[in-house]
Amino acid sequence: MKDALEAVVVSELDGVGYDLVELRRGGTRARPLIEVRIDRRDGGAVTVDDCARASRALEARLDDSDLVSPQYVLQVSSPGERPLRSSADWHRFVGQWANVLAPDEGGRIEGRILGVEGASGSEVAVLEPKAGQQRRIPLTAVKEARLAFHL
Repeated sequence: MKDALEAVVVSELDGVGYDLVELRRGGTRARPLIEVRIDRRDGGAVTVDDCARASRALEARLDDSDLVSPQYVLQVSSPGERPLRSSADWHRFVGQWANVLAPDEGGRIEGRILGVEGASGSEVAVLEPKAGQQRRIPLTAVKEARLAFHL
């Protein structure tokens, strides 16, 4: 059922010009909670109006489906400290800072994303923790990664 819900969410967000960053389900069977985090395709900050637009599109589709109980609660928000889940995310955010947890590569590392090297399945993120230093971390070794705010 979750895959069907995710497919509907992705389709509806795509129709109004947003990308799905994260989908979480919670709540109870009688009153499920659906948390949706979205991102703008133009790289701009997600606004309250963006969340409202995405929410209206999702509600229209969910209200007419049997994917969730009629008493569902929908929360649409910006990604905040956006997770980096796919190779495409790493490519998209080259130049930005990331906080990466890779236990086999030394634990937690923060650095500017310089790029991604290698073929699909064996890609390596290239980070710059300090000016002039580089760390190469296989994406398969990354347990968790999020964009980081850095001054």
